[in-house]
Amino acid sequence: MPTITEEDVLSALKSCYDPEIPVNIVDLGLIYKVNFAPAPADIPDQAKQDVTVDMTLTAQGCPEHVNISAQVKSRLEQLPGISNCSVNVVWTPPWTPERLSPEAKKQLGID
Repeated sequence: MPTITEEDVLSALKSCYDPEIPVNIVDLGLIYKVNFAPAPADIPDQAKQDVTVDMTLTAQGCPEHVNISAQVKSRLEQLPGISNCSVNVVWTPPWTPERLSPEAKKQLGID
């Protein structure tokens, strides 16, 4: 089984959205860090990994943080090669519009 990479994780997370903004959470710049650790070996020949995602939200009082975190966990645990996913919502550094990808800026009409 091929090892899951950060690129695979980010690609999968492009299907997750903040319900208030029509841009995926990767292009919004909400994903800060992806960490991998070997999962406990239940079946030795099927090496799986646990993944931890550090992410933020566009505003600290965002009522959607539970839903967005659950979306991230659910999406990543569907990937072959991932055993468990933990999501840490962090506030440092705070999110700013500078974190938007060029695609997100274009989608939102920001130059």
